[in-house]
Amino acid sequence: MELTTNHALKEWAIAINALETRKTIVLLRKGGIHEKGGSFRVAYNQVLLYPTYEHQKTSMLKPNYANQVVRVAPDSQPSHINIASYAQISHILPVMDDSIINTLFPFHIWNQEFVSDRQKWKPQQPLFVLLLRVYKLAIPQLIAYNPRYGGCKSWIELNESISLADAKPVLPENAYSQLTTQICKIIGNTPDISDSN
Repeated sequence: MELTTNHALKEWAIAINALETRKTIVLLRKGGIHEKGGSFRVAYNQVLLYPTYEHQKTSMLKPNYANQVVRVAPDSQPSHINIASYAQISHILPVMDDSIINTLFPFHIWNQEFVSDRQKWKPQQPLFVLLLRVYKLAIPQLIAYNPRYGGCKSWIELNESISLADAKPVLPENAYSQLTTQICKIIGNTPDISDSN
């Protein structure tokens, strides 16, 4: 494992909070509008979690998460971003079957509208279920916003590297393993990438 990184995954702040507070280990992705090649791919398996606020939609979240969303003006950007965690993406699970996607509903924070919206966009492409083992940084880092970080893209490289030393896992290994086993059993696929970089 690298002890520092500048690789980051952009995600709604409410989703990152849920990952950091043991509410979920799941992200659902089809990719940002500006993804290379027009389709989703995992650029880095070890990533800092970069929270975004401007595109969060309460209408796409389960009620208990929608109530926690911090509202900001459209297209507004903060002067600084607080990076408090990083994740190892242990599994990348492509799913095409609607019934399987619906069975995963208890494991993530989004509502049926969000899931349906993702399934309908580029329906010929799978929905990717990412399983993340999250670690809280020993010292959260406040970094300056840069316009390069904006836009509808999943993966960014920060101007500065952040130390991962002494970060603590949010979930114990056995608890994380139990969840990944449950989810992989539902999907029927178990590509584990935790040992790759």
